[in-house]
Amino acid sequence: MDIDALRREFPITRQYNFLDHAAVAPIPERCVAAVRRYLDEIATTCHVQGQLYRDTELVRASAAKLIHADPDEITFVKNTSEGISFVANGLHFSNNDNIVTTSVEFPANIYPWMALQAHGVRLKMIPEDNGRIPVERLCEAIDSRTRIVAISAVQYASGFRVDLAELGRVCQQKGVLLAVDAIQALGCVPLDVRALNIDFLSADGHKWLLAPEGAGIFFCRRELLGHLRPSTIGWRCMKNATDFGRYQFEFRDDARRYDSGAYNLAGIFGLGASIDLLLELGIDIVWAKVRELTDRLVEGVRSKGYRVVSSRRPGESSGIVAFTSDRHDLERIRAHLQAEYRTIVSVREGRLRVSPHVYNTPEEIDQLIRALPPH
Repeated sequence: MDIDALRREFPITRQYNFLDHAAVAPIPERCVAAVRRYLDEIATTCHVQGQLYRDTELVRASAAKLIHADPDEITFVKNTSEGISFVANGLHFSNNDNIVTTSVEFPANIYPWMALQAHGVRLKMIPEDNGRIPVERLCEAIDSRTRIVAISAVQYASGFRVDLAELGRVCQQKGVLLAVDAIQALGCVPLDVRALNIDFLSADGHKWLLAPEGAGIFFCRRELLGHLRPSTIGWRCMKNATDFGRYQFEFRDDARRYDSGAYNLAGIFGLGASIDLLLELGIDIVWAKVRELTDRLVEGVRSKGYRVVSSRRPGESSGIVAFTSDRHDLERIRAHLQAEYRTIVSVREGRLRVSPHVYNTPEEIDQLIRALPPH
């Protein structure tokens, strides 16, 4: 990896030590260029050449490659919440069914399921235990009325990465569906929907995928396409979508059945450019680099006396490192880092949260550690 060339892709590096990719991430130059190309084309030729929507199929293919799916199992969403809502609103639930999740999910992966409580569906929310949600606790919660396990691949406030391989195995064994909020993993941690037995996956592009806000992906396993009812109906989800004058209510056979109308083309082309950058680098290489940076970070903050909340056990670490102190005002530290050192981190749920990506450097990690007040 030519780190200097890679860093030139990210103009943010000229102004900030940006270590907050679990929030809203900066986008690379090629993403900017892809959006500009779209804007130039729509300004000069509009849809006269008829190529723009055909070009989205290239993005669909790249997204499928990223998660080891097939392109016909992928469609585009405006955010993670939309994809999760497709599942919550599209499956049939009965009174006294339950959904297994955790008590520390980002709200996007809670509210769509909470809405089902009005129909007699119960949420079984497994609590965090010292920054971890042991997979065995999730599996133990599955019973004969469990319809689905809804889980984040990586938890936003702790960085805990659940053992999706074991969870997927148990779900398949017990005939329970597995829906994954992948926004804090996709683009950083390798994900294989086939190997992990994931049934549904949703992720916006604006975090680890390094893409614009408002454009993401939704995956539905092919065998479930006929069982997940489209809950937002429009012209584009129909088989003969462009035969405008002939009304034929027949859903597409692929994941585009969850489309409703016009795409966010600018966002999708930007997303595609960023996904292609990550694929060129190789997600395994991206993940190895992020692991090196977060290991260095953990060692450094511990040496300053902070308590690391994020699990660093094999298979449970992620790109997020959350740590805390009972002596300092963490929000003041965050603001001081930004104002004095141009170093960008977050505070979430009483923890400082740092999330470096592949283009960050060991020197940037060391700068952060030096700037932290000792515990």
